[in-house]
Amino acid sequence: MYHDRLEAGLALAKALRKYKNDPGVVLAVPRGGVPVAFVVAEELGFPLDILLTKKIGHPANHEYAIGAVSLTDRFIVPHNGVQEEYIDRETEKIRRRLREMYRKFMGDKDPEPLKNKTVIVIDDGIATGNTLLSTVNMLRKNEPARIIIAVPVASRNAIEKLSKEVDDIVCPLVPDVFFGVGAFYENFEQVSDEEVIFYLDKLRELRKAG
Repeated sequence: MYHDRLEAGLALAKALRKYKNDPGVVLAVPRGGVPVAFVVAEELGFPLDILLTKKIGHPANHEYAIGAVSLTDRFIVPHNGVQEEYIDRETEKIRRRLREMYRKFMGDKDPEPLKNKTVIVIDDGIATGNTLLSTVNMLRKNEPARIIIAVPVASRNAIEKLSKEVDDIVCPLVPDVFFGVGAFYENFEQVSDEEVIFYLDKLRELRKAG
């Protein structure tokens, strides 16, 4: 059990120290992953960027994901009856929202280059891992040296599923019975856009001061 996302970040940072000397990048899944990633990026001295992906829902059931879209890429699992025009239309719609979100959080800063880097993907927890699977497939196209998923808590099923797809998974808490990510935090209030911006700005200030 963690008190909050900052305490969870400290636990993760301790477990990730073995990568401190790598040329690395921390990618936070907003919004909940940002406070966790802030602590890790500060401890490791890595740049912090946000990882924006959103699922594409099936035209007959938008809750059922048929793939995911990032700012620059997409990963689609072929489904019978799903037209290319639908996928293109949804991709553009999603990208518009992701670009707005990126500008809001990062301003006009270019995304961190990932080629030949140790890329550490951080969220506040993983229930199923399905969305992250698509994200990992897209990240591989950037040719990182390795991809590491780091989360404070995850279900055993998610760990087993994702461990086959990445170079390392760091997760200090894998409970036998998983009731959802929030069950393992004393304070699991929703992270606001303002808090995301606060942590990103705070890390920049700390880097300037250092």
